[in-house]
Amino acid sequence: MTVHLQASLFDSAEAAPLRLTDLAALRRTELSYGAWIDVLPGWLTGSDALFEHLAAQVPWRAERRQMYDNVVSVPRLLAHYREGEPLPHPVLAAARDALSAHYAEELGEPFVTAGLCLYRDGRDSVAWHGDRIGRGRTHDTMVAILSVGEPRTLALRPCDGGAAQHRLPLGHGDLVVMGGSCQRTWEHAVPKTARGAGPRISIQFRPRNVA
Repeated sequence: MTVHLQASLFDSAEAAPLRLTDLAALRRTELSYGAWIDVLPGWLTGSDALFEHLAAQVPWRAERRQMYDNVVSVPRLLAHYREGEPLPHPVLAAARDALSAHYAEELGEPFVTAGLCLYRDGRDSVAWHGDRIGRGRTHDTMVAILSVGEPRTLALRPCDGGAAQHRLPLGHGDLVVMGGSCQRTWEHAVPKTARGAGPRISIQFRPRNVA
């Protein structure tokens, strides 16, 4: 997979080694209906090097899905690592373990799977949705997203629709964790953009039976 990343002046392979910062710096925003998000900009330093590794080494796949009467291409590339399957870089295993330890008391179980999405440019996107397959449909849970590459907006709104109430530009090692009832009472999306947008990879860590 060949994509072109504009390196961050503050996050290049020469300027910063791959390193996870302290999760104690997470800042929580309470939403409605018992939902919340935790955000930590720049959780992973040196993240441009991780982007280059994942873009080149992950077995990305394109998918097509039924949409009403048509079968359409999914506007992003995908990869998934099941529970117990080795992750494509050691720092991702370290990130998963750090998140599991930090949220152990609140979540009550570890993060065990990793889903990866490659947004190649501003035409790639994901529509409004919640991760409601499995326990996320009926129970409080968490989904943690680490973003590397160029920032793209993660938009959030209540599940009854309307305009986005929160817009988070995520990239270059930023972390967001969606918790509480967020997956069933709120929706999130990565909208298309006509502005120049470079490639971004999101890594979504989830507990068992949440998708």
